[in-house]
Amino acid sequence: MRILLLLAAALVAAGCGDKPVEKAPAPRDPLAITANAELAARLQTAAPAFAEVSETLRVSGRIEADETRLARVGSPVTGRITDLEAREGDSVRRGQVLATINSTELSGAQLGFLKATSQRGLAARAAARAQQLLDADVIGTAELQRRQAELAQAEAEVNAARDQLKVLGMSPAALDRLAETRTINSVTQIVATIAGTIIERKVTEGQVVQPADGVFLIADLSRLWVVADVPEQNAGSVRVGETVSVEVAALPERKVAGNLTFVAPTVNPETRTVRARMELPNPEREFKPKMLASMLIKGKPQKRLTLPAQAVVREENRDFVFVRTGENAYRLQPVQLGAEYDGWRVVVSGIGETTAIVVEGAFHLNNERKRRELSGS
Repeated sequence: MRILLLLAAALVAAGCGDKPVEKAPAPRDPLAITANAELAARLQTAAPAFAEVSETLRVSGRIEADETRLARVGSPVTGRITDLEAREGDSVRRGQVLATINSTELSGAQLGFLKATSQRGLAARAAARAQQLLDADVIGTAELQRRQAELAQAEAEVNAARDQLKVLGMSPAALDRLAETRTINSVTQIVATIAGTIIERKVTEGQVVQPADGVFLIADLSRLWVVADVPEQNAGSVRVGETVSVEVAALPERKVAGNLTFVAPTVNPETRTVRARMELPNPEREFKPKMLASMLIKGKPQKRLTLPAQAVVREENRDFVFVRTGENAYRLQPVQLGAEYDGWRVVVSGIGETTAIVVEGAFHLNNERKRRELSGS
């Protein structure tokens, strides 16, 4: 019985070994698709091509006032502001009065000028009298020379007092009027030195100011600067005269083209950047200082492998292209691409120059691929 059972088990095992084992179906590739005749007629394939492209460097920048059209206006004397006649944002003309100041320093300097003028008159009369006495042989030449030296000294003191009043802001006409009327006036004015817009006012009425204080900042806003800090590793390709364009965040519909007018000769040791600048015409005052901007700098043309931008498919923040794998068969291939230039993207990696890719109709092909993936077909 034991022998019979062993023989039966062997026969059963042999029978099981002869039964074929079914293989599991291969998993479907979700990135592959075979186009039907209608869809295939809408597709066009080609290989990437080499082309001369100029890489564009995008650098964060800002709009600033043109420093050659900027004036810091202060008080010429130490004194107290008694009247403010201009506010921030006002447009002013050259010579316009901005503030009035009462200054004891100015009145003291005027008093010194009047004293020096009187002393000069006395010295002049004494020298003239000495000349008459010398002609009458009453005094000697030494006395005349002494009085002439006193006159010269008095003249120098008048000139010094006059120059001091000029430094304190008095005009030649006001000096002549002071010498004629001999009336001291301790009131002076702060006037605009250029025509433009007041962009800063740092004082209030009643405040005491000194010559070192900046009271008003005036800027001619008809022309501004766009300033950008170019990273050190890209600074070698940036030169004066190079064509650039500017995009302003506050005015997304505007894109201004121009040329670099300045590239700093040194690197900022703290930020490791090089400052570049473009002049920005602003006749309508639509651009304002401190606005954020982006400067796009074109580099030298280089021969690079490119493909049409319309061939690129964006999936999950990545770039793909459809590669032809057979007759009407395509597969979505990840690629690494550079910037876009006039409708072309630079190929960094992922495909070669002989790879056939879909250059027209990639959008429709990808929609069909996703539809089939959702339906499971």
